[in-house]
Amino acid sequence: MASLKDLKNRIASVKATQKITKAMQLVAAAKLRRAQDAAEASRPYAERMAHVLANLAASTVNDPDAPLLLTGRGEDKVHLLVVCTADRGLCGGFNTSIVRKAVQDALKLQAEGKTVRFLCVGRKGYDVLRRAYRDQIIGLIEFRNVRRIGYPQAQEVGEKIVGLFETADFDVATLYYAEFKSVISQKPTALQLIPAAPAATVEGTEEDDKAPDDAATGPAVYEYEPEPAEILDVLVPKNITVQIFRALLENAASEQGARMTAMDNATRNAGEMIDKLSMQYNRTRQAQITKELIEIISGAEAL
Repeated sequence: MASLKDLKNRIASVKATQKITKAMQLVAAAKLRRAQDAAEASRPYAERMAHVLANLAASTVNDPDAPLLLTGRGEDKVHLLVVCTADRGLCGGFNTSIVRKAVQDALKLQAEGKTVRFLCVGRKGYDVLRRAYRDQIIGLIEFRNVRRIGYPQAQEVGEKIVGLFETADFDVATLYYAEFKSVISQKPTALQLIPAAPAATVEGTEEDDKAPDDAATGPAVYEYEPEPAEILDVLVPKNITVQIFRALLENAASEQGARMTAMDNATRNAGEMIDKLSMQYNRTRQAQITKELIEIISGAEAL
């Protein structure tokens, strides 16, 4: 049985931990609102752009002058999985759920005879993937020292992906991140970046749902000015960066939501542990006092 001093030290230690988890919960709650607003504000533009690029990809399937970033090389032998996670932990299963989805897809692709490579955006995803896929990780991008994720960070990732495609390091690129649903719900999501995802797999906004289905009316017809190549050469890389920017914002909100929930659970668990330890301390103290009283009474009777 633990001594009173040991129990007292342990209670003090758990109380100190509880203060830390409570403080982290409050910090996450304060950061969550701004991150959530930024993520929700990025959705309409990113979804509409993805929808337009999907229509462009469908309308330029047989166009030899179409950008390869839009239509691909016509092969899918090598797949690049861009796994976006956090650089810090203590956020529950947030990082694990994203990596798990990427690994599940990687196993399916490998079973089909495809070659899989990983580009990690965030330290935590890299730490998990390197255990089993060390030789297949071709890069790591960290934003540990970035106070607030912005468009330049997304542009850095986008340029890295485009550079790898231009050197023929992969045929298909898929982006993995967590879409923010609520404080207790973050959905692991996969989005094909290169070539542009088919229209059927692009999620639209509520306004898109009210619009007629492109599959029923046929692919959209676009007029270009001055030249299609000049417009697409700018629009397609920008779409890749926009989708990455949205993913980073969704991840930022999801991370804070998951951390807030995890720290709340940790604070509650610490409180329960303090109650149990306090009860054990009081019982041990009472037993010790009773024992001392019995010894005093027994000694007095012996005299």
